[in-house]
Amino acid sequence: MTISKKRNSVEFEVYGKYALFSDPITRVGGEKMSYQIPTYQALKGILESVYWKPTIIWYIDKVRVLNKIATQAKGIRPLKMNSGKDNELSYYTYLSDVRYQVLAHFEFNENRPNLEHDRNENKHHNIAKRSINKGGRRDIFLGTRECQGYVIPCEFGEGEGFYDGYGELAFGTMFHGFNYPDETGEDKLETRFWNAKMNDGIIDFITPPECSMVKFIHEQKAKEFIENENFTVTECDLEEGESE
Repeated sequence: MTISKKRNSVEFEVYGKYALFSDPITRVGGEKMSYQIPTYQALKGILESVYWKPTIIWYIDKVRVLNKIATQAKGIRPLKMNSGKDNELSYYTYLSDVRYQVLAHFEFNENRPNLEHDRNENKHHNIAKRSINKGGRRDIFLGTRECQGYVIPCEFGEGEGFYDGYGELAFGTMFHGFNYPDETGEDKLETRFWNAKMNDGIIDFITPPECSMVKFIHEQKAKEFIENENFTVTECDLEEGESE
């Protein structure tokens, strides 16, 4: 399988016993049901748990579904805040026994000119690859916190997948991700949607600017990162960047 990759691409496999990828708008309460495939935003969140700095923005290029898509329903008693009544039983529908290969790359965040001195492509690329080898810097979750995930390095496209040679599958309109102010340069939070499809087990994501279905949520200011106040280039970063 020949896959086109960018110069600063990273590849990894993420797997877990359960996953719950859903539209965050429907997560307020009650019944919850996972999409059949991971969302762009969920995979971006996984990669940001592996390695992230405000200097860079991760872009998910492709995801490959290795295992057969299967679901499992569970009875859950979610916490009810400010209520003296017993918690009610809700049913959540999870994906079970999930395994994905992810191909992604990063670009520098041009909306943070104060971090221009940290735009060292080799440093961030090498640290990201090392972080993948170590399973990530923070805990990995597959959509929601109760779905623990695990990350290991891989070569995208290697090995056999259930949907190899399966053809095209369409999943209709799905949640794609959020437009955050610090990434767009605009003082507003928006949500994106797209028409997802999978071909032979591989989903080619469109980029955030290519999403034509965008919904405004509310006004929001970008968080400021000021070096040595709420953001620091740690000694670990310096050592890893200089050692390559």
